[in-house]
Amino acid sequence: MWIADDPHSPAAENVLHITMPLARNAHWLGQLWTNVMRHIERVSNEFTRQAHNFDAWAVKADDQVAARFSAALGEAGRGRLLDVACGPGVVTAALAPAAASIVAFDATEEMLEKARARCARAGLSNVEFRTGDAEKLPFDDGSFDAVVTRLAIHHFAAPQRAIDEMFRVLRTGGVAVIVDVISSEDAVESGLHNAIERLRDPSHVRMLPASELAACITRAGFRDVEHAAPWDMNRELEEWLAIVDDPARVEPVRTVVRALARAGCTAGIGLSVNGSQVVFFHRYCLVKAKKIV
Repeated sequence: MWIADDPHSPAAENVLHITMPLARNAHWLGQLWTNVMRHIERVSNEFTRQAHNFDAWAVKADDQVAARFSAALGEAGRGRLLDVACGPGVVTAALAPAAASIVAFDATEEMLEKARARCARAGLSNVEFRTGDAEKLPFDDGSFDAVVTRLAIHHFAAPQRAIDEMFRVLRTGGVAVIVDVISSEDAVESGLHNAIERLRDPSHVRMLPASELAACITRAGFRDVEHAAPWDMNRELEEWLAIVDDPARVEPVRTVVRALARAGCTAGIGLSVNGSQVVFFHRYCLVKAKKIV
């Protein structure tokens, strides 16, 4: 008997019992994939527009970037490296001279063009440039001696998945160095800080508290996790807003942030008024971890 002949038969009910959850899961997975692709497109669109301003700012973001990463990587920095979400290639260009090779990987072609230009000016010939999704890296297991990423975790829709991927593509004994801006351990302050960031840049997802970032790294399987002392970068509101290159968007952000600063609400980032300027800080965290199996 065909099931269609009697939709109320035990056989038909068994099929429905099995297939309905699968159908619901398929719909959920399809929606999840759609949301992921939309976020990747949002990141690409945002950094396509920001590419020029971000390129200029990224050099100023940390004048010790080469020293920080080189010290954390140690001997692993002489092997095959992967720079995840490399942006305009500041870290790539800093590490390439000592590396056997390095892959500069980013979701945005315009950012990779900036990275290519930076590496070309430095005369670097051991850099490969690849586009793609950091949460689904197109590399085989154990492909790299070291993986680095800087100022990118807060743009990942699923930071745990991205960190899991970094672990996967590392060889056993390999080193990962992750640098990002962190938010307050206070949930209210962290929530407000991230809300401000998202108003300015819709590709922003969430700057994690240091404890949550560390937990993600440990869950991925990393061991020998080491945390450098956090450091602060002082910011001025107008300088920060100018990077996104969108006057219509920044005007309401300016209004909200100025009001918060005048009301004494720091958002965990030291928001305050200094003369005619609103100032704050971004707190940076560097984590080094090893893949030990």
